[in-house]
Amino acid sequence: MSIAYIIIGLLLLVFGGDFLVRSSVGLSFKLNISKMVIGMTVVSFATSAPELLVSLQAALDGSPAIAINNVIGSNIANIGLVLGITALIGPIAVSKDFYKLNWPVMMVFSLLIYYFLWNDEVITRIEGVVLVLALVVFLIVLIRSAKSDEVNNGEVDEKLATVGYGKILLWLLIGGVALYFGSDLLVRGAKSLAQSVGVSEGVISITMIAIGTSVPELAASVIAVVKGEKAISLGNLIGSNIFNIASVLGLTALVKEIPVTEPQILTRDIFWMLAFAFIILPLVFLPKRFELGRLKGAVLFISYIAFIYIAFL
Repeated sequence: MSIAYIIIGLLLLVFGGDFLVRSSVGLSFKLNISKMVIGMTVVSFATSAPELLVSLQAALDGSPAIAINNVIGSNIANIGLVLGITALIGPIAVSKDFYKLNWPVMMVFSLLIYYFLWNDEVITRIEGVVLVLALVVFLIVLIRSAKSDEVNNGEVDEKLATVGYGKILLWLLIGGVALYFGSDLLVRGAKSLAQSVGVSEGVISITMIAIGTSVPELAASVIAVVKGEKAISLGNLIGSNIFNIASVLGLTALVKEIPVTEPQILTRDIFWMLAFAFIILPLVFLPKRFELGRLKGAVLFISYIAFIYIAFL
């Protein structure tokens, strides 16, 4: 039954997340928000909604290990699994914004969450405020810096500009209900599975749950590469990692402080996240420069398989 809960929960999260993105973008067009801003803020936040609901539900249910490792595992999966598989299918072009803004900010947020956890083994409400405010500052800088550049926002469907308020409200309701019940079933199933197979909740969350919540990013990235849209993925995935840390852990900590309850979070899992975040920089500058080809994709994917194997040891 626990496996069924997990599968149904993941399906509901994917289903609900899609409707939430549609409703958010449609409403943004109604409010005359530019396509550029929608792509960099509304879509990014909406696609982090599954992780947010899962972490919040886990924290409220007394499973902080799931709340933390859901984010850590999702960030690892975005780079090792999603980016690795996408690069194996076809080369990914890397823009200069990668090392000028996006990658440094991702590393700062990653190191910041490590410091918060290492300092007192809990993400406090004050630290949650710091994460959310830092995200706001980043978004302001991102939007201002993008005004003078050509921005690719192919993920924003302009057809949603013609959708009426009634349909937007319906999509929002469907998405919210699906995310709520999906997160509840997923957390319940993960806790039950961990107890039945004798592994920790942290292991289940950093592997199965993290992979599940990264499925939408994987599907979108693979489809884009198959269609020949090569200038995708890296910036979007780095943005997703930033939102996962800042909005998911930040907002969850505002509702309920998140303590470290499993030692491997600090002795192993957080270092894997930092390593995957860092390794992108040398990979981007190795020949060919500013391109992630199949060989680099293989390095990322094999590293992710190694991480999964070690997590279950």
